[in-house]
Formats: sequence, C-alpha cells, structure tokens
Amino acid sequence: MADNGDDDSHCRIKEGDYVVLKRGDIFKAAQIQLKKKVIFEKQWIYLDNAVGHFYRTTFEIGSGGTLLLKTPKEMESSTAAKEAGADNRNIVDDGKSQKLTRDDIEMLKEQGLKGQEIIQQLIDNSSTFKDKTEYAQDKYIKKKKKKYENTVTILKPSCRILAMMYHGREPGKICHLRHDTLAQMLTLANIHAGSKVLVFETCSGLVLGAVMERMGGFGSVIQMYPGGTLNTKTKDPSIDSEKSVLTAKDVQQDKADVKQQGSPEEQSREASSVANTSDDQEKEDREKRKEAKAQERKAKLEEKRKKMAAAAALLDGRNADGLVIAGRFHPCPVLLGLLKFLAPSRPFVVYSQHKEPLIECYTKLKEVGGTVSLRLTDTWLRHYQVMPNRTHPLLLMSGGGGYLLSGTTVAVDHSKPAGSLRAEEPAPKRLKLTNTEG
Repeated sequence: MADNGDDDSHCRIKEGDYVVLKRGDIFKAAQIQLKKKVIFEKQWIYLDNAVGHFYRTTFEIGSGGTLLLKTPKEMESSTAAKEAGADNRNIVDDGKSQKLTRDDIEMLKEQGLKGQEIIQQLIDNSSTFKDKTEYAQDKYIKKKKKKYENTVTILKPSCRILAMMYHGREPGKICHLRHDTLAQMLTLANIHAGSKVLVFETCSGLVLGAVMERMGGFGSVIQMYPGGTLNTKTKDPSIDSEKSVLTAKDVQQDKADVKQQGSPEEQSREASSVANTSDDQEKEDREKRKEAKAQERKAKLEEKRKKMAAAAALLDGRNADGLVIAGRFHPCPVLLGLLKFLAPSRPFVVYSQHKEPLIECYTKLKEVGGTVSLRLTDTWLRHYQVMPNRTHPLLLMSGGGGYLLSGTTVAVDHSKPAGSLRAEEPAPKRLKLTNTEG
C-alpha cells in the first residue's frame, strides 16, 4: 500500500502546489495554501479540502467557501441522456415553455436545493425540452450549469492549460499566442530530449516553459532576453552605494550618541556607560548584517557569472539544434543575429501576431541565403458541432492565431565569390542571321 501511495503522490494535490481552477471555459492559477481565501469568478473559496485528492477532481462550493467533493453519480445524473427530438423546427421561443418563475427558483434556493437539483427541476418543468435535439439539450444544460451549479475543477498546470488560460484572460501578455500555434512551433522547431535549443521570447515565459516541458529535463536551453549583458569585470554599484548609505547612517548615529553621552545634565556616568555598551553591541550587529548581505550578494553575482559563462561556452560551438523566436519586437534583426549559432540542417521558427514583419524576414533571408524550405503560414483553428446529417462551425471562436515563419539552415561555401559561378558558365552562341532579301 505504501508503494501505491508513493506512485500516485505526483497525481495528488499537496499543500503549496500551484494549480489551475476551472469552471466552464474560465481558468485561473492559484496556490494551495491552508486557511487562505482565493477569489474566483467573484466568489471567495478555501482550497483546504482539496489537499490529498487527485487532480481533475470536481468540487462543489458550499457555504462559507468550503469545497465539497462531488461524487461521479452526481456528475452523471445531470448529464444523463434524455429523450430527444429529431429537430427544432416546431419549437417556438415565446418564453412560455418554462413553468417555474423566478420567485419559484428563489424559493428552491432558500429551501437548500443544490444547483444540480434546481437544473433538474427546470428540465422537468420545461414543456419543450423533450422536443429539442440532443445537442440542443446539452447546450441548455451547460447554460443552466453556468448559472446555477456552483462547481470548480482543480487541474494540474501544463503548457497547454496555461496557454488557454492566458489566451482567455490576458492574451496581450503572450502576444496573442494560441495553444495550437504553440504546438506547431514545437513541432516545426523539432524540440526533443537531448537537443540544444535557442529561445528568444517575451511571452511571460510560456514558450520557454513549453520547450523545457517537451525536452523532459534532458538537453540544453539557452534563453535570449532583450537588454544589456552582465559585465563580469565591473563591480555591482548597488553594493557600494548600499555600503556608503549604511556607513553614513552609522556615522550620524555615532555622532548623535556622542552628543547625547556628552551632556551631563541628562544622564549620569553609569547610564552613559550602559548606553555605550548597548550602542557598541548594536554597531557590531549592524556590521555583521552588512557583511552577511555583502556575502550573499557576492555569492549571487558569482552564480550569475558562472551561468553566463556556461551559456557562452554553449554558444561558442555554434552547433545549436533549433531556434525559437516569439516576441513583441521586430523579429528580423533577432533572427539574422541568432541564425549564425545554428548548425547546418537545423530548423528554426519565428512567431508574430502580424504577417508584415515575417514577410520582411522572408525577403531578407532569400537575399542573404543560407536557408531553405522557407514557409510563411497562418495558423487557423475552428471548432465544429457535428450532428447527424448536418455540421456547422461554432458561432464564437478565435479569429486568428498569428503567423509562423519556418525554415532550415544550410552550409554556405564562402570560399568562392558570387561572380565565379558566372565566369565558369559558357558564353551563349550567337545566332547566325540569314539574309532573306531576294
């Protein structure tokens, strides 16, 4: 039994874990902390009761924001198959099909009925529910669930779920990158375990996390970021400025103490000696704290230098296996600057929300050379509802998922000049003109 518990420990929710709350098509990231309120869809909830349960478990929000486990029988009962009609042509939406009024529904809530029971009452008192098609019935139940059923599902974070969450809540933070576009980027860049990948992105770390998740902890990822590089030869000015500020404060404090000790009217000699010892002790404590902070900063700087040196050593070989670019900056200078670090016959992919920057990159790469199989594609995703003998897309969906420029690097022979090829070609023969005059 202990072995089984150890095997499924990574599938269970633990205190301190970061999770994703889901209700319908709405996602929110949160951390499991005991006795801490979390606001989700304008409602306060406590996640204490979720500890120990499996991920993807659905809970019902009870009184006081506590989570109550929802059994599979309760979940299946509200979505059980009903008697359905052939089509909706004879249904008239005149507002008279529902027998329950708003006052009746409020009375059911006061009696303590749960959301699922209220939905069942609405179904039983609807005169047109049985005549609706199966898809229309499911649509009706989902609509009522959003309004009356108070449930939340706890998911384990993944790049796909986080991409859907960001795209639904704050798409500007990830440059409107959709989850299907992210999947295409990983495929076109041939991201796999054991590879060396260059990543330049300004999408809140989503692309970098997706690359690391796909590699599974095997290989190397070098992240490029906009801004200046760290100079390892110069000192950190923040340390010196902090030392100078602390030293000035200490001098002022010492002067104030000396003035205070030098006034015989306020304190006696015994009190002044006690004050001197306490001031000396405080001064020593301040010195120790300053030294500890300086040592901590020095250790962090040394660790940064080591990481920068390791990344520079990886780039020196110019043998990276892939390049992924996705950001709000113009990709052309970034792409031309990073392509030289790729080995021949290696893929690269560039994402942009607009096609004009990628068209410029495409033209520039054609002029410079060194790449083949250049493709500029538009990612397009559409959901369909499939019914017997009829199919049509959903009414609400994403308008666009951005554009991708992909290609493969090749080795270029720079020993021969561009004009030598023309010199080797034979000169065209002149055509002999015949005199046709009689």
